[in-house]
Amino acid sequence: MPETTGASYPAASYKTAGVDIDAGDRAVELMKEWVKKTQRPEVLGGLGGFAGLFDASALKKYERPLLASATDGVGTKVDIARQLGVYDTIGHDLVAMVMDDIVVCGAEPLFMTDYICVGKVHPERVAAIVKGIAEGCVLAGCALVGGETAEHPGLLGEDDFDVAGAGTGVVEADRLLGPDRIRTGDAVIAMASSGLHSNGYSLVRHVLLNQAGLSLDARIDELGRTLGEELLEPTKIYSLDCLALTSTADVHAFSHVTGGGLAANLARVVPDALHAIVDRATWTPDPIFDLVGRTGQVERLELEKTLNMGVGMIAIVPEESTDVALATLADRGVEAWVAGEITDRGDHATGAALIGDYAS
Repeated sequence: MPETTGASYPAASYKTAGVDIDAGDRAVELMKEWVKKTQRPEVLGGLGGFAGLFDASALKKYERPLLASATDGVGTKVDIARQLGVYDTIGHDLVAMVMDDIVVCGAEPLFMTDYICVGKVHPERVAAIVKGIAEGCVLAGCALVGGETAEHPGLLGEDDFDVAGAGTGVVEADRLLGPDRIRTGDAVIAMASSGLHSNGYSLVRHVLLNQAGLSLDARIDELGRTLGEELLEPTKIYSLDCLALTSTADVHAFSHVTGGGLAANLARVVPDALHAIVDRATWTPDPIFDLVGRTGQVERLELEKTLNMGVGMIAIVPEESTDVALATLADRGVEAWVAGEITDRGDHATGAALIGDYAS
């Protein structure tokens, strides 16, 4: 049995093992001002407690409140942020991935918590990540009530990190959106994405960085900026836009276009007896999508089931609500258009299909 007496080793501490509690405390101090900007009247207490507190008496105004919950991460987009040393945008992606899932059922985002895992706590870097999350929460109309920063030396490299989050929203039961409301003849309204959003980055990185060997600092003429700037473009947060739409138009359903692409995510909200048809000719995908497809010789169907192809959110509304829906979104600065319609299933398989070629 090997000798394990203390005399054989230098004095150990949590810090010598790789975890710096003082750096963690410094990170908390730096992030407090950003978290404060997200507060809603229902939030009790400040940052630093064991749990975030939200005054549930605010739900008394609902006849039958339904709580909606979602959790997500950002995926391998974090590696782009790491390589570029830019940490204050990735939080927008996190909030979008969580809160835009919640708003799909018509729920108002209430609050969110985050989890940041790092190989080594660099206080300013962690604070920058939280700054982005806080800014995203403001855009989504929710509070950031708490979170956790974990330091995992030996498991992650000193510059490695990952982020995840969970959120909660509320919707009145009789205003719950979804498949039960969709009818034949409904219009499928597409809302433009802000680029790749936060899906498919394993493919994008494989094609552009690994295979083609492109530099993140390289300026790409067709993108009008550097590749890194394009790949770090924050995910569009649609939460408040969708809620505004429900207050002016008779919305039947939303679909958040994330992993799986447009057709697969739209199919998730289409009832079995109906079919959604989306016409590709109604929009032109941003150049980044063509760059990925052309550079990697990626087949179109593979692109479409991996990337959003220029559509980040779908609203399904009755045909007679189309004009007011488009006007509401235009007033809020959201590019939107009628991309298709809901039909009887007929000979189609249950779900959604894309037809035609993209507009040039």
